[in-house]
Amino acid sequence: MDNQKPVSKHKHIVLTSHPHRSAQKPAIHWGKSDPIERGPIIGTLTNANQRNAIGTHSGSYAVYRALAIASGALQANHRPDLTNTSPVVRIGPHPSWADPDRIISLDPFGAIVGEVYTQFYEQGYDIRPTIAVTKAHINMPELLDEVAKGELQIDGKILKSNGNLVVTKVAIDPVWYLPGIAQRLQVKESDLRRILFQQTGGMFPELVTRPDLHVFLPPIGGITVYVIGDVEAITDPNRLLAVRIHDECNGSDVFGSDICTCRPYLVHGIEVCIQTAQSGGAGVIVYFRKEGRALGEVTKFLVYNARKRQEGGDRADAYFARTECVAGVQDMRFQELMPDVLHWLGITRIDRLVSMSDMKYNAIVNSGIQIVERIAIPEDRIPDDAKVEIAAKQAAGYFTPGEVPDAIALAGIKGRGLEE
Repeated sequence: MDNQKPVSKHKHIVLTSHPHRSAQKPAIHWGKSDPIERGPIIGTLTNANQRNAIGTHSGSYAVYRALAIASGALQANHRPDLTNTSPVVRIGPHPSWADPDRIISLDPFGAIVGEVYTQFYEQGYDIRPTIAVTKAHINMPELLDEVAKGELQIDGKILKSNGNLVVTKVAIDPVWYLPGIAQRLQVKESDLRRILFQQTGGMFPELVTRPDLHVFLPPIGGITVYVIGDVEAITDPNRLLAVRIHDECNGSDVFGSDICTCRPYLVHGIEVCIQTAQSGGAGVIVYFRKEGRALGEVTKFLVYNARKRQEGGDRADAYFARTECVAGVQDMRFQELMPDVLHWLGITRIDRLVSMSDMKYNAIVNSGIQIVERIAIPEDRIPDDAKVEIAAKQAAGYFTPGEVPDAIALAGIKGRGLEE
């Protein structure tokens, strides 16, 4: 007990669930093209009187930040030194940034707050970026395998001889404009706020007590965008664009689990993006943190057990039923919010969409983006145990250039058992 680290003491706690009379917060007018007129998003905790958003920045890591402060490793009033952190590549502004119907789940100005809100910084406001843009090399061994097969070419600029792929990498934290979220989901904003409050265990009382605050920084994972090739090609109507929208699957993406097609389909998407970029266009991989169809990895593994142990084994005709039995719903990703990042990039047409998902396709098209061609995962990339998943999805309406399996075919497609 004598070795406990000192923690900064506060005489009292100031509740933020009701407006502070003396607070003068910058107003937010969502959808304005002028960032000053739109107003900065301030979710930092260094000065409660400045906050004009519910929640906190990097919300999914807020608890870790609290642990760092509680342990004495981090000062609660720390402000980041943002010197030399500005984007290495300019993205936007695009007309979609000023369309309140196109972007409602991220802050289009999130990468350039240090540039456009200088006057607020000079007045002492603590404004944090919610988007960061950098350059990087990534390496997936499968790419060199495709080089050996002659499917990919080493060009020394986009794909290097050691297999390194040169990308522009973008990290995006979610910023939700609640009136827009409600409209997109076709629910009342008051109902949306109440249910968000209830289903997060009352974590954010401002959702129901502060109708004057319209921006919410939710405690969920964000998005990473990998741009392959020239960023300017994304919005050039004379150049081709390939896109893969990928939802996180830790077991397959990182560890190569063969019960699903996630990693092989991600790799194929990257290959299509490389080929498109090398032909003068660009490729975009959008990676969402929506593990297990946003059901979570624990639920996903429970479903795996249920599928493998059910009568008749892991069957394609019962694929979605097992998920619904455990989770109560087949899929919680609700792709209606997904196209926002495409609009932030300025995308109006996708020449090659590397996706079979009908939900993703419909969400993109309904948001006003044209899709020219859809690309399914090649048959030889599907692991044996993942054929259950693919067949079930094809029968449920996912895109396939081949024959859709009927009830008899579905009943005959089975995966291996748990002990095999």
